[in-house]
Amino acid sequence: MKNVILVSVIITVSVYIFLVIKKNRESSAPQYIEQAVTLSPKQTVPEPQPPPVKYPVPPVEPEPEQTPAPEPLPALDESDHALFTGLVALSGDIQWQELFLPAALVRRFVVTVDNMTADKLPRKYRFAQPLPGSFQIQKNGDDKLSIAMENHARYGGYVRLAESVDLNRLVALYRRYYPLFQQAYEELGYPGRYFNDRLIAVIDHLLAAPEIKGSIELKQPKVYYVFADPELEALSAGQKVLVRIGPDNAVRVTARLRELRELLTVTYN
Repeated sequence: MKNVILVSVIITVSVYIFLVIKKNRESSAPQYIEQAVTLSPKQTVPEPQPPPVKYPVPPVEPEPEQTPAPEPLPALDESDHALFTGLVALSGDIQWQELFLPAALVRRFVVTVDNMTADKLPRKYRFAQPLPGSFQIQKNGDDKLSIAMENHARYGGYVRLAESVDLNRLVALYRRYYPLFQQAYEELGYPGRYFNDRLIAVIDHLLAAPEIKGSIELKQPKVYYVFADPELEALSAGQKVLVRIGPDNAVRVTARLRELRELLTVTYN
């Protein structure tokens, strides 16, 4: 009899425990409520926001006494003649047409600037005319190759232009035509990005190029010559230009780049 009573108690307690555990599980389980959900086109992953503008170019305001007011800017595809005429007026006897390609001037400039930090400059959209003469090399007694000093003279026209142009007037011309540079930059694939910030970043990149003294050794693995020093060969396209033009030319050009950077940013710091 005692065994029967004991078994009954055990069964009763077990059932009670089971019911309590079941109830607790049901009350703690997440409750799902069916709800119709509609996704509108705006409920997509947001695109990354462009970085804030660091160096804004202010719009050109006519002087109070300026009569008549400046003519409106031409369309981007029709701006070559007016912009090229303005550039020629800045440099005296320097022949711009001998140094730069006057067609699609704004677009070529923007593409060239943007690719200065890349491995190569796109030949299809080059901004400058081909250099005069041919690439000059020097063969040393130990059968090593280097850039000949005579090769540096091929860049003379560009260096003289950099030193002779009035940078204040150049920046003023740039400011006037800036909406076209911005348009060309956005059409290049940078909507919402600011071209002047990119220009300053590229100038900083060029100013960081190594200063080379002495001869620069070359090698010719295939058709074209490359720098024998792997660190020089790994430089960007823009920094390689500053190396190839020779140390004296590089000092003169970078000095003007620093002045240009100051004029493009001093007003906004």
